[in-house]
Amino acid sequence: MRSLLAVFTVAFVLSAQSPTQSAKDIQDKIKSLRSLDDATRTRVTRELTAGINALQTKDRLSLASSLTNLSTEGDFGRDTLQGVTTMLESAIKAYPPPATKNGPAADYFKLARLARYEKMRVTLKDPQYSQALAQLKAEDEARDTADFTLTDLSGQKWSRKALTGKVVLVNFWATWCPPCRKEMPDLDALYKRFKDKGLVVLAISDEEAKIVQPFIATQQKVTYPILLDPDGKVNKQFGVDGIPKTFIYNRAGKLAAQSIDMRTMDQFLILLKQSGLQ
Repeated sequence: MRSLLAVFTVAFVLSAQSPTQSAKDIQDKIKSLRSLDDATRTRVTRELTAGINALQTKDRLSLASSLTNLSTEGDFGRDTLQGVTTMLESAIKAYPPPATKNGPAADYFKLARLARYEKMRVTLKDPQYSQALAQLKAEDEARDTADFTLTDLSGQKWSRKALTGKVVLVNFWATWCPPCRKEMPDLDALYKRFKDKGLVVLAISDEEAKIVQPFIATQQKVTYPILLDPDGKVNKQFGVDGIPKTFIYNRAGKLAAQSIDMRTMDQFLILLKQSGLQ
């Protein structure tokens, strides 16, 4: 009897120390991540990564994909992001998504972006992943020569190629986007700090002026130009499929750096350094 009780006690203690999270629990916690401060969000992201890795159902890939979407919104540490990357790679291996009629499944592109732009370690050998990497390279080559002319809220026209000789930061954003709003104060601080050294920030929204104008006037009183792209042509030209997204061109007009999501002040400084501005 004592032996049986001892076994039960040990099993209870171990289960209390290493609780298994259900797919529903994980999904609910993912939805609440944006409400957490950065330190807590880092810890919870790591816990969710472990929980998703432990799942043995098809929910594993969709949850891994959802967590990946949120894990690049800022800086939660390289180790945390590498853990998320490895989690997504593992989920793809366990439950490989089929290709679409237009090419690789979206999850392969997420993994490829982590490898190409965040410099995360990926070892996946898969034709869809290779195709996703090749497509990202081709898109960057097109962005390298991309030009546009848009009008800002004050009526001034801006052309990217006309700004050769400047460091041009092109930021795609929207008023409804929480991570966009979160990075705007840092972008404004960087603009004020470096504009005399040649930095130009062009923030592009595909919303109408009647939405953007009052938002800038009352909520985010930034001083850098806000450009309007109401028909979304420039968004499509740059292949923007999620915001915020930033592209930085050096003084020669060449694409020098980019982000796949929201950046912090320190992360923006690293990107600007790649363009030769520091």
